[in-house]
Amino acid sequence: MEIVLILHNIRSVHNVGSIFRTAEGFGIKKIYLSGCTPSPDNGLPHVRKKISEQIHKTALGAEKLVPNEYTDDIMELIDKLRKSGFKIIGLEQDPRAIKLPILRKVPNLTQNQKVAMILGEEVHGIPTELRDRCDDLVEIPMLGQKESFNVSVATGIALYALVSRI
Repeated sequence: MEIVLILHNIRSVHNVGSIFRTAEGFGIKKIYLSGCTPSPDNGLPHVRKKISEQIHKTALGAEKLVPNEYTDDIMELIDKLRKSGFKIIGLEQDPRAIKLPILRKVPNLTQNQKVAMILGEEVHGIPTELRDRCDDLVEIPMLGQKESFNVSVATGIALYALVSRI
């Protein structure tokens, strides 16, 4: 299974770094960054250096191992990935979402499927217009009193659910 991640409007450099490290551990092919997500290679030189150093604190070098690219137009990226055969899956709490780990309920998700998973902003998640562009939404059931996991932790849980299907 080929998996890429789309990080949209994730504000914390530490979450971005942690996601890079987790992605590298799961063999993710590429990370796309969009919106206000800090990128290791984007911005003015003095800002880029500071952001890269902060991402490195949690990524521990994974930011250099996982190919990544910043995009200004996430809708265009989604269209491009879909045309390349990727199934677009959003990780989000939503009434339409399929609860993990029951990924067998995701239609047409096979071992050879290419998957692009969208991860959204820490507090508000994936905007409605992006959720509506997803082929499927998946959700991690919450058993405690808190309503959600940290985005980097949720990424690890969702990636494990995806790759454990292989």
